[in-house]
Amino acid sequence: MAANSQFAMAVHILTMLARSGDTNVKSECIAASVNTNAVVIRRLLGQLSAAKLVISQTGAFGGTRLARCPSEISLCEIYKAVSCGEVFALHAKSPSQDCPVGKNIEAVLCNLQKEIDKSVGEKLGQYNLQNVIEQIEGVPI
Repeated sequence: MAANSQFAMAVHILTMLARSGDTNVKSECIAASVNTNAVVIRRLLGQLSAAKLVISQTGAFGGTRLARCPSEISLCEIYKAVSCGEVFALHAKSPSQDCPVGKNIEAVLCNLQKEIDKSVGEKLGQYNLQNVIEQIEGVPI
């Protein structure tokens, strides 16, 4: 089973935009760095725009730039902007209610899922985009 890479790509995109300052960056340029198709980048930029993390402009001089300073963008915000669901999925169909395990497993796993999501959010909330930039530039966080 493949892990979702949207968060990693979103952090990559935002880090590139942060290093570009007020200059608009084209999706093709970002796609080359991420090593993916520009359509994938534009889809992620749409999600980041909806979360008010980036500002995009169309046209010949268009492109995208950060909406806020890197130190004001937490990794948790980025994660929430592109998150496509829970850490793990529950059964597609409801388990048998005649089985003692089937009757109770969803409640147990649902509670575990909530705890994991809370932990992920808290941990990512401890870091911001500026921390990522500093690590890329060789300064430990």
